[in-house]
Amino acid sequence: MATIYQVSEAAGVSLATVSRVMNGNAKVSDRTRKKVEDAMASLGYQPNAIAQSLASNRTNSVGLLVSELHGSYFGDLMSTVEQVLKQNGKHVIITAGHVDEKREHEAIEFLKSRRCDALILHAEAVSDGYLKTLSDSNIPIVVINRNVDGLEENCFVVDNENGGYIATKAALEAGHKQIAYISGPQFKKDASDRLAGHKRALQEANIAFEENSMFEGDFHESSGQAGMQQLQDTFPGFTALVCANDEMASGAMTAAREFGYDIPSQLSIIGFDNVLFSRYLYPKLTTIENPIHAMGEMAAYWVLQHVYDIKSPIPIEHLFVPEMVKRDTLGSV
Repeated sequence: MATIYQVSEAAGVSLATVSRVMNGNAKVSDRTRKKVEDAMASLGYQPNAIAQSLASNRTNSVGLLVSELHGSYFGDLMSTVEQVLKQNGKHVIITAGHVDEKREHEAIEFLKSRRCDALILHAEAVSDGYLKTLSDSNIPIVVINRNVDGLEENCFVVDNENGGYIATKAALEAGHKQIAYISGPQFKKDASDRLAGHKRALQEANIAFEENSMFEGDFHESSGQAGMQQLQDTFPGFTALVCANDEMASGAMTAAREFGYDIPSQLSIIGFDNVLFSRYLYPKLTTIENPIHAMGEMAAYWVLQHVYDIKSPIPIEHLFVPEMVKRDTLGSV
């Protein structure tokens, strides 16, 4: 079995240079890196991961906490983070917190026990105080879809309030006055911000927000269906329905067809997120772009730059602006 000493000799470089190449250090020239990699390949050298970790105090692994493992939103986040880090020789360990404080704590402790070099967290239940304490420890953290006071440079968020505003503003500009709303669970900051944006758009149009015009869902398709059913009784006559995510919008569309509505001539529906399936619904869903791909990409590049000294190929941005994606479910009255 080839040794690191043989690789060093074959490549004509020092042991330290070979070590830097194996650890993904950016301070090695492309020419030198190729010489070392060619020597490793020709000798069939396989680095000992444990020895590497002990020598460099790095495991070349990054922990990723998500709320759920299913759905287009989290699937896009996980695949984006994994792709960016893998291209730079790093591995991702993924776990889920299921929007429960105890389970998020346990998931984060699990990632720490795996000696991850950094943590990327889509955490919704643990407190800001906990995240600040975690950040003050010896492991760098990044927070996605949540702004924590004092950790702004570690957070990557979309302006959810403005997204909620844009969605309802579009319905108002199409002539709708009776607008129902299916929200996400209000203990979640993104859900409460989107509802606040909805209310701001109504206020600007001098339309009073009515409590019976809203149904609080859970971001899953079934609650969109349940919301559509309940709103028929509590807020009859609405001509537009704004939903706080695309999953609930798809459930609402199913229920609307069961009630005999034609979309959008009799009922307009707007979602939020622009997940993959939204463009394949019938009619195609008008929605708000939630750039989870871009946020995941930025989070991964932040880790590479701040933890591994690998310069990001693009400027690091922390706040993302939502945009309307106009398709076929918004009609005018």
